[in-house]
Amino acid sequence: MGNDSNMFHRTIVRPHTEELLGVRKGDFILDIACGTGNFSERLAEMGAEVVAFDFSEKMIGHARRRRKTYHDRIKFFVCDATQYDDLISLKKDRLFDKAVANMAVMDIADVKPLFRAMAVMLNPGGIFVFSTHHPCFMKPEDKYLTPCVHEGIGIIGQPVKQLYYHRPLQDLLYTCFSAGFVMDGFFEERDDDPEFPVIIITRMRKI
Repeated sequence: MGNDSNMFHRTIVRPHTEELLGVRKGDFILDIACGTGNFSERLAEMGAEVVAFDFSEKMIGHARRRRKTYHDRIKFFVCDATQYDDLISLKKDRLFDKAVANMAVMDIADVKPLFRAMAVMLNPGGIFVFSTHHPCFMKPEDKYLTPCVHEGIGIIGQPVKQLYYHRPLQDLLYTCFSAGFVMDGFFEERDDDPEFPVIIITRMRKI
């Protein structure tokens, strides 16, 4: 990903994510599964105060080193997105205005704790923007309605395949709605094929 993120993230994921987030100076934002903190830094550049976390201690180590210029605006933590209590511990004594998860939902084995926690950790009317593989088009073994786990690669050349968790839209959205969110923003983004969207970018709002 480098210091500036890769082309896919910069040109396909980021524009509509930023549009749906609508970052304002002073926003308190949670960056979920932040990796090496590329987007955390982008949020700080736009004036946000950021709490960012990742499951990988190594990633967080890289993030702290690479984003040290913004150490006063970004706090990095190691946290498991499948553990409700661990997530809640990030809230401290202040609710978040916004939360974002860039291309991470499909990497998380159980997303229910994450969405439940977001409903508690956000201010009333707060928003949660996430992007993930488009389940209607990026479906393993040509299955759509059947949730399943499959191996794949996120970046060409990575030495070990990673696990992806496929969920049909009805399952993913039901999880959001059950947690107390409504959807008020949605984009389908393509890559090379103009008629073949590869990801969805969704805005959920706490009610």
